Amino acid sequence: MFSYNRLLAIIMKLEKLTILFVDIMNKKISVVSILVTIVLNLTSCTPPPLQLQINSAFPIYPTTALGLFDITSFDVYSDNQRLHAVVSGKKSSDDMQGVIYYLQSTDEGQHWSPPINLNTNGLSKILAGRGSDVQIAARDQNLVVIWQSSGELPSSGPLVSVYSADGGKTWQAGPNPAVDNGGDQAHPDLLVDHQGNFHVVWLADPEENGYQSLRYARSTNHGVSWQMPVTLDQTTCSCCWNTLAESPNDKIHVLYRDMNPRDMALLSSSDHGFTWQDKKTLGEFNWQFDGCPHVGGGLAVDANGFYASVWTGEASHSGLYTVSSKNSLPVKIGKNATHSDIAVLNDKPYHLVLVWDELSPEGTGIFSAESYDGGMTWSIAKRLSAIGTHATHPHVTATASGFLVLWTEKQEKQTTSRWAILHQPF
Repeated sequence: MFSYNRLLAIIMKLEKLTILFVDIMNKKISVVSILVTIVLNLTSCTPPPLQLQINSAFPIYPTTALGLFDITSFDVYSDNQRLHAVVSGKKSSDDMQGVIYYLQSTDEGQHWSPPINLNTNGLSKILAGRGSDVQIAARDQNLVVIWQSSGELPSSGPLVSVYSADGGKTWQAGPNPAVDNGGDQAHPDLLVDHQGNFHVVWLADPEENGYQSLRYARSTNHGVSWQMPVTLDQTTCSCCWNTLAESPNDKIHVLYRDMNPRDMALLSSSDHGFTWQDKKTLGEFNWQFDGCPHVGGGLAVDANGFYASVWTGEASHSGLYTVSSKNSLPVKIGKNATHSDIAVLNDKPYHLVLVWDELSPEGTGIFSAESYDGGMTWSIAKRLSAIGTHATHPHVTATASGFLVLWTEKQEKQTTSRWAILHQPF
């Protein structure tokens, strides 16, 4: 186990590493950014040194590569105050297959277990990347992980699944939920409901119609097998991620990008995935676009309804918005905001956290805002990532004492990414 708090305490004691230049006449203070790498005496099974950065974009947060040359995707799932994470990446610049690591945290992301390689048997070449990330879901001791693998063509291929029945200690290869191992399935998302049934959605075109469709399957035995897949929507956008969420009354929702228009749509099931209905267009921007925006949305639900973050490229409305069952009129977050995620804070009705990446004069960074009225209004945006880094595709999850934001970032003029983890208390 490695401790972020312990490392942060050590860094903060090294006061001489942070140099403040105070110009009393002009009342200006500038902080020199310092990159500090601490090499820990870790065992061979423990992740490699964790890189911490002190910079002018507070708060301080740790980043790690988990010993990988490059991190390509990740996902985090919360279950009973335990966080389960999967991270995909490459061990070296010429690693053509890639690896997927599983790790968990029992203290809101401050400490993580040593990573376990889920692809040790060479199951497939991993195609997971930001926007089509490896996916995980967990309920008690049962976990399922799904990702896209390489098929006949280098940039396409079938889904691969693995499952664990002992809390992530050991893993077994599972079947492809899409059944079609010779086909192409992309942009999966995974959910486990309150009854312990696993649900997965993805995009595919097995009929070779020339456009993608939204497909769905469920497992009632913890990923050992999957029921026959069904089509939820015959025509969808081909390149945007999908998002599943479950409400306290066991209703399941899926957020995805429709084909015509290219607005975000919401489908719901009130019978554990047997039937789907109540299709809603969120925002209704009427975006007419024949292309791939590569931007999905965020979705959160509570007893009061759903909350979604949606992006549109429609010329007169371009930007990121939030929409909810309480307020169907879109609330604009920003023109340059793009990839986003949203969460409802535990036991705090209408208290939401929204995170996104945005291009700014200081580079592409991660920003956040909070709402205390179910998304009707939002606080002033706060930058979370360090200035001078290229940070993208944030994920947010509620914890017992606040929320955890994770993303990938790279330094200027670098091509490899690291995993960034920031816990924000209430």
